[in-house]
Amino acid sequence: MRKPTLHDVAAAAGVSYATADRVLNSRGGVAQKSKDRVRTAIAELGYQRDITAANLSRRRQYKFAFLLPVAGEGFFSALRDVLTRDLTARTQARQQITIIDLPAFDPSALVRALDQCALGKYDGVCLVAVEDRAVESALIRLRAQGVAIVTLVADSAPTTRDAYVGIDNHTAGRTAGDLMVLAHRGGLANLQGQILTITGSLSARDHADRYAGFCDVVSGNLQVLPSLETGDDPVFLEQELRRVLIDNPDITGIYNLGAGIPGLVAALATSNMQSRAEVNRPVVISHELCAATRAAVEQGLIDAVIDQKPAQEISGALTTLVALSDGLPIDASAGQIIPAVHFKHNMPPQPADGPEEGA
Repeated sequence: MRKPTLHDVAAAAGVSYATADRVLNSRGGVAQKSKDRVRTAIAELGYQRDITAANLSRRRQYKFAFLLPVAGEGFFSALRDVLTRDLTARTQARQQITIIDLPAFDPSALVRALDQCALGKYDGVCLVAVEDRAVESALIRLRAQGVAIVTLVADSAPTTRDAYVGIDNHTAGRTAGDLMVLAHRGGLANLQGQILTITGSLSARDHADRYAGFCDVVSGNLQVLPSLETGDDPVFLEQELRRVLIDNPDITGIYNLGAGIPGLVAALATSNMQSRAEVNRPVVISHELCAATRAAVEQGLIDAVIDQKPAQEISGALTTLVALSDGLPIDASAGQIIPAVHFKHNMPPQPADGPEEGA
């Protein structure tokens, strides 16, 4: 059975096609009784508007802003690469995208950027959220103007956004915890060891959720040392991790749940990880599949990498922003990214060109 068209609606309502179109697009100049007949016909026929065709006919342009933390390389660099790599395709899809660079873990800078977006007449804004009341207030103000809000990587309160696209960070942390416990299971009963977690900032919801999930699994079995917060600064991470490894030679596991990957790898390499006896070498689990973590796994410096697939995150964010801009319902599960865990022997092939997939 064919779908009813607007011509069918007009015929059923006893009005012209132009009148039915005016009612559908909420334009004036139509008598109330004609409006009522058109709306009744729409309901009775089950007419559904083709949003894509309507947008094409009126040459609709979507205007989106992506607020991304600045990072020299690694995950957020990969997100930028995915956005800019397909810029021509985005333009052909009538998507005008602005990337706004922000310092990491800086709520004040994020608030200023959100307030600027309020002046930019954007259809939608995508951001990496941080836990901060001023940020929440800025998001609420922006939503009140009809701007669609999508959080990416790190979520915010449901009242401040329309959708979240990314992994379940608490579950990702629990997964890392499972791996760490398995790696320490020399005997089935006596799990012993000291575990160091490396975070960018526990004020970031994604880092806080990963840390909480990891501790849920590990804390009852292994000693979790105070977290090393680095601001995802690779230089600071390298310096501090080298110091901690010297001060704590009994560390048996490291979980890096943030960025700053080059600093992590450099510290592990200069701490003679490879020259230690295999039984004494800390188990190292890190987030983000990129060239640096790929090489570190090959060299035996990192044991497992949790990949949250940035290309899928960008694609999901844009699909969600378009749907929200068109007033379409959003599937609650549509933005869920299922992470992958990679080891030395299941590492996916390195891309021939473009950014590292999952970097």
